[in-house]
Amino acid sequence: MSQITKLPVISEEQRTPLVAALIEIIHFQQEQIQLLKDEIARLKGQKPEPEIRPSTLENSSRENKEEDIKPESEKRPGSGKKEKTKELEIHETKTIRPDHIPEGSRFKDYNDYVVRDIVIRSHNILYRPERWETPDKKYIAGELPKEIAGSHFGPTLIGYILHQYHHAHVTQPLIVEELREFGTDISSGQVNRIITEGKEEFHAEKKEILLAGLGVSEYINADDTGARHKGKNGYRTHIGNELFAWSESTESKSRINFLRLLSAGNVRYVINSDAIIYMTQQGLGKALLLKISESNNTFFMSGHEWKRCPEGLGVTSERHIRIASEGALYANVPENGFNPKLVILSDDAGQFDVFLHALCRVHTERIINRLVGFSEEQRQALEQKRSEIWDYYAKLKEYKTLPDEQKKAELQARFDEIFTGNTCFASLNQALKRIHKNKSELLLVPDRPEIPLHNNMSENDIREYVKKRKISGPTRSDSGRKCRDTFASLKKTCRKHGISFWKFLEDRIRGKREIPFLPDLIYLRARQSSA
Repeated sequence: MSQITKLPVISEEQRTPLVAALIEIIHFQQEQIQLLKDEIARLKGQKPEPEIRPSTLENSSRENKEEDIKPESEKRPGSGKKEKTKELEIHETKTIRPDHIPEGSRFKDYNDYVVRDIVIRSHNILYRPERWETPDKKYIAGELPKEIAGSHFGPTLIGYILHQYHHAHVTQPLIVEELREFGTDISSGQVNRIITEGKEEFHAEKKEILLAGLGVSEYINADDTGARHKGKNGYRTHIGNELFAWSESTESKSRINFLRLLSAGNVRYVINSDAIIYMTQQGLGKALLLKISESNNTFFMSGHEWKRCPEGLGVTSERHIRIASEGALYANVPENGFNPKLVILSDDAGQFDVFLHALCRVHTERIINRLVGFSEEQRQALEQKRSEIWDYYAKLKEYKTLPDEQKKAELQARFDEIFTGNTCFASLNQALKRIHKNKSELLLVPDRPEIPLHNNMSENDIREYVKKRKISGPTRSDSGRKCRDTFASLKKTCRKHGISFWKFLEDRIRGKREIPFLPDLIYLRARQSSA
C-alpha cells in the first residue's frame, strides 16, 4: 500500500477532542480508500499502487561527484571501443583552411571530422534519346533505361513512396504533402497508382514465399485479425515462423478458407483416403461416406466443379457439404509439397485445428488469468496454480534445450498432477479440466522439441497489420488490399533474413537482382539449419 498523505501539523492549542476525533476518521478513511483502490486494481489484473522511495542521488556528497569527474582528455567508458565513422562511405570531402596562416608555416596533416547527413530534394532528369537516320533512310533511336519502364517517376521516388506507405505507415495524403514540400510535382492519384498498380513481380515472389515455407518448415504459426474491405467485414490470416511471414485477406475465417490458403494458390478438391479419413473423424454419416468414396482418387480443379459433386450425390445438408469440402481441401494440401509432419501452432481458434495441431501455452494460461477469487482462500489457490503452471512452463523450456526420455515422462506426469487436482475454487477446477482435455495439443513439445511453446511470433507479425489498419483505415480496392498483403509479407520476410526493406525495394524496382529471391533464401536457411 502506498504512503498515506500527511495532514498538516496541528498545534496542541488547536487539537480539541473534536479535531482529534476527525483526524482519526480521516486517517482511517485514507487507508480504506487506498485499500479499495488496490483491490480494484487487483480485480482488473493490475498491480496495486507501488511504494516509490525517494531518490538518494541528490544526497550524494560533492566529494564523490568531484571524484567521478573525468579529465576532458578522457572519454566516457565504452566510447573508445570502436570508431563508428571509420568504415563509413564518404560521398563528399571538403578541405577547410585556417582563416589566417602566418608566413613560414608548413602543412602537417588533417584533423578529420565526419558528419553524417542525408540529401532530400527533388531531382528531375531529362532523357534525350538520340534519333539517327541511317543511309537506307531508316531511323534508329536510343533506348530509355529498363528501370524507367515507361514511367515518368524514377525508381528512387517509387521506392521511397512504397517504403513510406508500407514500412513507415505514412498515409497517402501525407506522402503527397511531404513530396510536394520536397519540391516534387506529383498528384494524389499518381501516388495511389504507384502504390497499387504494376506490382505483379512482387505478388509472384510473395506467392512463392508460402510454397517454400510450407515445404521446408517443421512448424508454422497461424493467427488472424479483422480486415474490413469495401465497407464489409473481412479477415486477414497470417502464416509464418522464423523463416518466413505470409498473410492474405479474405472474406471468411473458416476452416475451408484456411485450407484454401494452405493450398498456396493451387486450390483443388481431392477425394482420396486422406479425405475419407478426415470426413469420418468429423462425423460424416456412413451412407454419405460410401457415396463419396465411390469417387476415390478424383480431382476437382475448381470450386464450381466440386459444387456439382455433392449435389450429384444428393448431399443437401450445409453441415455435410462443409465437412465434405473440408475433407477434399484437406486431401489437396499434401499434394502441393506440404510437409506431412508440419505442426500448426495457434491460439486454439477452431479454423486452425487441422493436421498436427499445437496450442499456445500463453493463451492457455489466460484461461486461468481471467478468473477472480472472491475469498482469500480462493485467491491463494489461484496464485498457487498460476505459480505451478509457470514453473512447468520453465521446465518445458529447459527440456527444449536438452531433450531427455526421463524428463519427458516426468513432464507428462507433472502435467496430469497440475491439471487434474481439485481445489477449493470450483471455477478454477473447471478451467483446469478444460485445459487437461487439450493435453495432446499442449504437450507436443516433448515429442517435437523444435516447435515453440507460444504463438507470440505470429501475433507480433500480424500486429504490424493492425497498426497499419489503425492509421490508414480499411482497404477500398482489390488491388490495394492485395498490395497491402504482399508488401507486409515481403517486409516481414526480409526482416527475418536480416535484409533491409529499403534495399530490397530498390533492388527489385531497378531490376538488379543482387538480393536473392526470398524463397531461395528460405530454402537455403532451411538446409543450413538441418545440416
